[in-house]
Amino acid sequence: MARETPPKEAVHAPGLENLPVDSDVDIPGQVPGLAHRPVHLHPGFVLLVVAGGCLGALARYSLGMVLPAPSGWPLPTLLINISGAFALGALLEGLSRRGPDTGRLRLMRLVAGTGFMGAFTTYSTLAVDAVHLFDHGAAGSALLYLAASLFGGIGAALAGIWVAARHHRAGAAREHAALDPAGPGEEQ
Repeated sequence: MARETPPKEAVHAPGLENLPVDSDVDIPGQVPGLAHRPVHLHPGFVLLVVAGGCLGALARYSLGMVLPAPSGWPLPTLLINISGAFALGALLEGLSRRGPDTGRLRLMRLVAGTGFMGAFTTYSTLAVDAVHLFDHGAAGSALLYLAASLFGGIGAALAGIWVAARHHRAGAAREHAALDPAGPGEEQ
């Protein structure tokens, strides 16, 4: 008789309680009835990712049509991937600061992050563009393009995380100020 494996539970190391948990890990007391199936096995969640992906691909295609590609250099793909990395960093940081990856937050991550941003950004076009540059004797341009994509994407994602974290701190400060009308240093 096969032994059933108990479900994984969300466990945080001390001091890391505010970090997001793996979306495939069950959080006790959340989403009853769906507790032991990974997200990618729920047809409704898959359809949400597909819908977001359709919109993201359409947005990428549309921007690719209106952005200029100077002398065949793949500027549209570079700008799309860097802006997508920024948006994804900001989105995931913002969602992680709002609580566990469940309910509405999970839906937002799946539609906007996995679906839309996953289809908006494009590794395959980056690879094809780089090969095209190499094949046409522009190895220097290809290497510059790859480096700009890699390091620009990392920098943009970090900037998105920073902006979302700063926005969260500013919102928390405004909320704190609204709860404490006397202001700092004043006695009530």
